[in-house]
This record gives sequence, structure tokens and C-alpha cells, in this order.
Amino acid sequence: MGRIRRGGYLFVTWAGDHPPRHVHVFKDGRQVLKWNLDEACAMEGRATRRILRLITQLVREGKL
Repeated sequence: MGRIRRGGYLFVTWAGDHPPRHVHVFKDGRQVLKWNLDEACAMEGRATRRILRLITQLVREGKL
């Protein structure tokens, strides 16, 4: 499991989790987004510009 705090959000991935490759995004202990990293689309929740910017940064850094 990978956990990264950034911009007031917690980004969580699990090794061996079901496909497609995705990240869970939490704010104040509540999941606000489940993001498909392969197709770049929301699986659950709503993606804000801020969250998308943070996900893009984490992917570029090789953390997601």
C-alpha cells in the first residue's frame, strides 16, 4: 500500500489491487475520488482541477 499526503489530500494505492490501476483520494477521512490512472477518468466521485493537478504531479514524480 502506498500513502501520499499532498495538498490536504491523502492519495492511497494498494499493491495487487483489482484492475484497472487506480488511486483513492481522501479528504478529512472521507473518500472523495477514485481515479483510473490508465484511462484518466473518475471511477467514483468528482475530480476537481486541484486534485487532477496533484495526481498529474504525483504521476510525473513516479509516485503513482
